[in-house]
Amino acid sequence: DDNSHGTHVAGTVAQTTNNNLGVAGVAFNAKIMPVKVLNQSNSGTHDWIANGIMFAADNGAKVLSLSFGGPPSITLENAIAYAYSKGVTIVAAAGNDGMGGPANYPAAYDNYVIAVASTRYDETRSPFSTTGSYVDIAAPGGDLNIDQNADGYGDGVLQQTFNPNTKNTNDFAYWFFQGTSMATPHVSGVAALLIANGNTNQTKIREAIEKTAEDKGALGWDSEYGWGIVDAKAALQYSAQ
Repeated sequence: DDNSHGTHVAGTVAQTTNNNLGVAGVAFNAKIMPVKVLNQSNSGTHDWIANGIMFAADNGAKVLSLSFGGPPSITLENAIAYAYSKGVTIVAAAGNDGMGGPANYPAAYDNYVIAVASTRYDETRSPFSTTGSYVDIAAPGGDLNIDQNADGYGDGVLQQTFNPNTKNTNDFAYWFFQGTSMATPHVSGVAALLIANGNTNQTKIREAIEKTAEDKGALGWDSEYGWGIVDAKAALQYSAQ
């Protein structure tokens, strides 16, 4: 990573725990396969992304955590379908274009992907979080414009990464970021926990995550929160049943 975004989201999946330091990841014993598909400016081509997705699928990845998005692409869709056919659970960011914004891909490839919206500290939708028929689940993604927990900081998701302003990879600290990018690894981490708990079927993993979510917004599914906010403990208990 030479941008800082990837390191931040990887920490939310698997940051070390029980060491009296900093923060912890959701699935803190998970293995991370870092696959670089974007440049230092966080942009890239569909070919780059597709090649990375297929590489991960071919080399044993169980979960794809995709904290990026853009317009649709046959190349991208084919790569997503390929990974899905290999048994990979795919989780992606719904997008940061707000209410009624354009669909974000690969999240909007609904046959294959669990699309993740963002919530704030008070569990309402983050204003930037894209809404739409493809949204499946919500998770903490923050809102740096407010301080609802009164800790003196904007309410982002805190993780360790290097300085995003200078891109100096030797300048590590704890940074608050916001976005559906930050929400996505929470759900990817829960998917990893379900797999570790013996639930390896993609359909069953999605079912466990969606059916145990904390319902928000309109009753049942809605275009802001999907099925609601992910609940790791409830998902694991559902899997055990």
